[in-house]
Amino acid sequence: MSAALVASALPADAVELGRVLDAWGIKGWVRIQPHSADTEALFASQDWFLQPPEARFARGFSAFSGCVAVKVKALKNHADGLVAQLDGIDDRNAAEALKGCRISLPRSAFPPPAEGEYYWVDLIGLAVVNREGEELGVVRDLLSTGPTSVLVLEYTEMVEGEEQPAERLIPFVEAYIDKVDLSLRRITADWQKDY
Repeated sequence: MSAALVASALPADAVELGRVLDAWGIKGWVRIQPHSADTEALFASQDWFLQPPEARFARGFSAFSGCVAVKVKALKNHADGLVAQLDGIDDRNAAEALKGCRISLPRSAFPPPAEGEYYWVDLIGLAVVNREGEELGVVRDLLSTGPTSVLVLEYTEMVEGEEQPAERLIPFVEAYIDKVDLSLRRITADWQKDY
């Protein structure tokens, strides 16, 4: 393991934001594939946490095990992703050794969102109710459909006397979303169960 990669515990509020695709150039830079088009959080922090690739992608990976902390010396947009220079990774061989690493940051390191905007990670797990107080489900995921996002809710419904998992989609736009209350972990929507 490189001296620049310091063994560390993964923060409890860590959020995976991307992965190392490959080396870029000969001076130790790496190409990053962010998981989101919004890369503000990656640019906001100079301290990243790296984990090895998932087991199915880790064949031949030996740069480190567990979790390591690394300092980001430089980060910039390039083509359809990002390129980064990590402290102590000074040549192509060292950069290639990081191929597949998962990049995480603590949620507490994210810059505050603008008024009326939310990080998707903050919406996952929130209960959704309609104006009448009926429970519509819990946010399991969000879909990006271009100009808007769509909440993917998980709930259970009765089918032939048995509870079955079901899914409900609600556009995450002002016309349907009345209020997002992160402290109460609830979203109020202008939506009915039979929509």
